[in-house]
Amino acid sequence: MSIRFEGRVAIVTGAGGGLGREHALALAARGAKVVVNDLGGARDGSGGSATAAEAVVAEIEAAGGEAMANAASVTDAAAVEAMVAATMAKWGRIDILVNNAGVLRDKTFAKMSLEDFRFVVDVHLMGAVNCTKAVWEIMRTQGYGRIVMTTSSSGLYGNFGQSNYGAAKMALVGLMQTLSIEGAKNDIRVNCLAPTAHTRMTEDLGAALPLEALGPELVTPGLLYLVSE
Repeated sequence: MSIRFEGRVAIVTGAGGGLGREHALALAARGAKVVVNDLGGARDGSGGSATAAEAVVAEIEAAGGEAMANAASVTDAAAVEAMVAATMAKWGRIDILVNNAGVLRDKTFAKMSLEDFRFVVDVHLMGAVNCTKAVWEIMRTQGYGRIVMTTSSSGLYGNFGQSNYGAAKMALVGLMQTLSIEGAKNDIRVNCLAPTAHTRMTEDLGAALPLEALGPELVTPGLLYLVSE
């Protein structure tokens, strides 16, 4: 039986490209209304533009789906709350949150500044906290919610030059474990997805990965299952 999302509303962060884009397109294709959130910055978090999110919304609408773009930084709690308020005003509920926004500032620990360490943790961990906190009471009141954190093998196993990224990604696992316990009585299911996919975030790895076998579209079916009923 095909997984469908008619009547469901989803927020996908970091959805302007790569995994987030694939997630947003797939959710919309299966009937969900989707908030496409993306700051539109560089991989290191610099800059910003709504163009990336708007392009994905255009794809969804061209295919007959319903979506809206949002360029809030997940590190800005007030902007995240405004995004959630706009979603509620437009569609009246939020059923699915995919915490996928991320940045990279890779260096060995010896050469890494505390600023770069904090920034990566702020985006990956606190960004997920900000977004999850903003929808948590809505999902509790609904008695329904599905939340997925995007973690990484860099956190599970370590990766050279990614102490900040690995620490942030593993912290998401701890957050997920506790929220899955606390949310269970309100039918809020919280999971992590640890993908390996060829996206803008992995383009520097080159021949170290069999890139043709790592398309982001191969990860999204797992996400769809985790956010289904």
